Amino acid sequence: MPKLTYIAHYPEHLKAQIRTLIEEEKLGKYLLLKYPTTHSLTSDKALYAYVMELRTAFLRKSEPITKVLYDGKISDINDALGLHRITIKNHGGRLRSKSEIRVASVFKTAPEAFLKMICVHELSHLKEREHNKAFYALCEKMEPSYHQLEFDVRIYLTHLELFGKLYM
Repeated sequence: MPKLTYIAHYPEHLKAQIRTLIEEEKLGKYLLLKYPTTHSLTSDKALYAYVMELRTAFLRKSEPITKVLYDGKISDINDALGLHRITIKNHGGRLRSKSEIRVASVFKTAPEAFLKMICVHELSHLKEREHNKAFYALCEKMEPSYHQLEFDVRIYLTHLELFGKLYM
């Protein structure tokens, strides 16, 4: 039985259900029934517009975002599916900060709900730097089913690790 690294910290009864789906080769079917299609936001420009729409709807007073893009170098091996980075530069005696969001390129071919979960997570870092109660409350405000989506993303990553692509 494979090691379930993506859901290792979840309760044993959930891991047992996932193991059963893997053994019966039904993990892919479960995901396809729940999330039958992928999104069409495959360009960095489209991703930027999508993230800015979310930001406008929920975080109008947050710092501006200068760049949003898919990054093929981000790896779930590094414990990251997205990154939020702030750079501060001295510009003629003034400090200028730039904020950028990078999303792992694995989400180019994922369901939109998974992409939204990652974007919501990274946007929440504009207000809350740490993963604390306030951070997750903000995530849930922006996406009410945030925790379920996070779990399903972990199942999706488990499927990718064990069986490869799910969506063509």
